[in-house]
Amino acid sequence: MPEAPAAVFRRLTHGVYVIGVSGAGRDSAFTAAWVMQVSFDPLLLAVSIHPEHASYGLLADSGVFSVNVLPRGREDLARQFGRPGSADKLAGIGWRRGTLGAPLLDEALAWLECERSHECPAGDHRLVIGRARHGAVLDADAVPMDYRATGDMDGSSALFPDSFT
Repeated sequence: MPEAPAAVFRRLTHGVYVIGVSGAGRDSAFTAAWVMQVSFDPLLLAVSIHPEHASYGLLADSGVFSVNVLPRGREDLARQFGRPGSADKLAGIGWRRGTLGAPLLDEALAWLECERSHECPAGDHRLVIGRARHGAVLDADAVPMDYRATGDMDGSSALFPDSFT
């Protein structure tokens, strides 16, 4: 008997990241699980973002973003940056501005700074392809958080269709 899409998709392995953005004189960040490397030469990665998300406008304005890798056990950070865009998500969080201008989290286990190369539509989201320009590992012994550890924190179970057809 085939499983419902949510049951299958929630078993795909991927990490949990905080994407830092700055633009229009404002800094923000959002939780993302759809991040992946797409090329070695040049060194590119893709971030999936909903175009109506408040952070999308900031990323579009500046053309830069950071990818902060969250360590296992820091679901509080994933929750903090998963709040609505109108909230000051960086309040009370240790961070600094990276070389390209996007926020880098002190609590990340690693980070990358990227310049937007291009983007393309992907259903109800957009894939923003970024060229990695800088990066660092802050805690070589930490284990990255995986998406499954967040449960249904993002409410995504309600977004899946009931069947594949």
